[in-house]
Amino acid sequence: MKVTIRITGDALSAYIPKKDLEEPIISVANEDLWGGSILLRNGWRLGLPHLPQDTRLPVTVEANIRRH
Repeated sequence: MKVTIRITGDALSAYIPKKDLEEPIISVANEDLWGGSILLRNGWRLGLPHLPQDTRLPVTVEANIRRH
């Protein structure tokens, strides 16, 4: 699914246009964000693709939902 990662205030958030949903990112599995997973406040864990560490935000990527 398409996800836009952006900075909202002082925090990262993920916007999912298909669901018209924006949720704060509460944890990041990889220090550089890309190629790991993120946990959203609503409990969804999304896998992100590998991107260069210096990728500028906002960015729209193809992410997948990871089950526990």
